[in-house]
Amino acid sequence: MILSRLIQRIAAAQTIQRMGTPMGDAIDIQGIHYRAQEVKEGGMFFALKGQSADGHDYIPIAIERGAAAVVVETPVAIDAPCFLVNNTRKALSGASAEFFGNPSGSMTLVGITGTNGKTTTAHLVENLFQNAGYSAGLLGTIYSRYAGQHLNSPLTTPESVDLQRMLSDMRERGVTHAVMEVSSHALALSRVDDCLMDVGVFTNLSRDHLDFHRDMEDYWAAKKRLFMELLQQGPKKDRAVAVFNCNDPRGKTLLKQFPGAGIGVGSDPENAVWAECLRSDISGIRAVIHTPAGAFELNSALIGRHNLENLLCAAGVGIALGFSLETIRDGLETLGPIPGRFETIPDPAGRHVIIDYAHTPDALENALKAMRALNPKRVITVFGCGGNRDRKKRPLMGEIAGRFSDVVILTSDNPRKEDPMAIIREIKEGLVKTCPRERDSLNSLVPDRGEFMVEPDRRKAIRLGIRTARPGDAVLIAGKGHETYQIRGEKTVHFDDREEAAGALSMDPEKAEAM
Repeated sequence: MILSRLIQRIAAAQTIQRMGTPMGDAIDIQGIHYRAQEVKEGGMFFALKGQSADGHDYIPIAIERGAAAVVVETPVAIDAPCFLVNNTRKALSGASAEFFGNPSGSMTLVGITGTNGKTTTAHLVENLFQNAGYSAGLLGTIYSRYAGQHLNSPLTTPESVDLQRMLSDMRERGVTHAVMEVSSHALALSRVDDCLMDVGVFTNLSRDHLDFHRDMEDYWAAKKRLFMELLQQGPKKDRAVAVFNCNDPRGKTLLKQFPGAGIGVGSDPENAVWAECLRSDISGIRAVIHTPAGAFELNSALIGRHNLENLLCAAGVGIALGFSLETIRDGLETLGPIPGRFETIPDPAGRHVIIDYAHTPDALENALKAMRALNPKRVITVFGCGGNRDRKKRPLMGEIAGRFSDVVILTSDNPRKEDPMAIIREIKEGLVKTCPRERDSLNSLVPDRGEFMVEPDRRKAIRLGIRTARPGDAVLIAGKGHETYQIRGEKTVHFDDREEAAGALSMDPEKAEAM
């Protein structure tokens, strides 16, 4: 693409100043890059400032690899065409959309943001699209998939150039309707600034990512950008619709503030889409869903009242896009299991073993309440907290685990560069408020309610939790869900809670006792 088109797109959003070696704007740019090591001849390199590295330090590598132009937000002296902007991330987003031909403008795009529920709601919306007969695409935390492609997702929402490249590939492969999870990081770092969305969805807001955001208000401000800024701009702004979960007070606030078309969903009949829950148990959810187009009875295999909110958000998307009630009902009812989201590991012995991604206080509470809905004899919870992340949530999660569990086994999550035992000690500060008795011995079962044990080795902790359980008990293994790795120090090793639980269930009791 001709350089002048990219510069014009960047200049439309912020000031831009020419620096470096003069060169005509007719130069043909061959690619957009933000990793210097990946720059190819004729590419345009954007120097991004990150938490642990600054792209400006890698400009010499980008030039050596053939960068035809460089975009910076800090003045530099280089022998190459260079452009100084206020924000290189915003510049990267605009240039990427232009380079790939603004693919989101050629499809129906739904963006979902919130602390919890994004993945489940995104899968529900994808299923709605497929049941409506459309070629659907999904970009999410677990994976991205479309038109036979199945890609790993290192980030919930990809960097802007990667995102625009994927949307372009979707368009080329015939995808007409796409749904994506939109993280607070993506909103704060301008990754989705040039995605033209038809529908935005707010699921909820609770404590998370405070290792990145200054505080809850900063986190909230990032989430609001989707509705108060992004949906209010571009060629789709006059028809864009927002769906708000009004069971969350902030959803109600957004609905009142949103200047466009807003759809409130929740348990209250004052909402445009609301649910009358008839049953929520181990078999799933049965409810009557009321909408402006009429009501229908829903039978979903999803477990837990929190999932009813996700179902309502997806139903709101269907209403926003004018789908029939039959299409919405079928799309919600036929969704299959989602990896690591309240995923059941079968056990012939009659223990309920559940794997869930719950890694925030609110998500853990929702998961444990859903466990209680199974009416087990006891709830045994195995969990930890990630290292080098928000430390203040650790005692909160400990207190919640103790309140809603009969037995708790504290272990490691992704300790990263922290001492696993130091993380566990911070969780214990809250745990002892609601589960006061620690059992020291790892060689005996834990028959008593209100006790907890510590086992920093996650494999051993999972085996201990399952060995502790008796028929009729429920074991929640929380925190990692779909993840197939564990980060210990500088190493990332294979580790899958689902594999570990299945292996523990298949063990001979005497062998398990000895391990």
